[in-house]
Amino acid sequence: MSFSISSGDFKTGTDIPSKFTCDGANTSPELSWTEPPPATRSFALVADDPDAPGGTFTHWVLFNLPGNSRGLPENVTKVDELQDGTRQGRNGFGKIGYGGPCPPAGKPHRYFFKLSALDTKLDLKPAATKEELQQAMQGHILASAELMGKYRR
Repeated sequence: MSFSISSGDFKTGTDIPSKFTCDGANTSPELSWTEPPPATRSFALVADDPDAPGGTFTHWVLFNLPGNSRGLPENVTKVDELQDGTRQGRNGFGKIGYGGPCPPAGKPHRYFFKLSALDTKLDLKPAATKEELQQAMQGHILASAELMGKYRR
């Protein structure tokens, strides 16, 4: 069984439209994913930029997405907890929710949207960091999927 993530806003390996960056509306792109393993109880998503000058920069942290969800709409509200129980962590900008690509001028940066199907809901408070999420997920990942887009200024 192949578990994958995609977006109707950009294809993997292509440019992320400026609408989803700090040069545009800075809204999160629409994401969807295929059927996960049957034991999936929740999902976690991390979006980051490994090409940032100071090391990998975190753009989005979400967790406890319901196990029956198959996507996220465009422009997810930047709040600690969504109505369905999804919680958002703190990004590298020090804010809750999505913070779009905002690289320095120069070569394109790669932005990875990494989705994990988990066998549990995580006991993490909203505003958790990527590092706290990764620690909490250890031993609970059933499957992972990745979408990569590029952006340059």
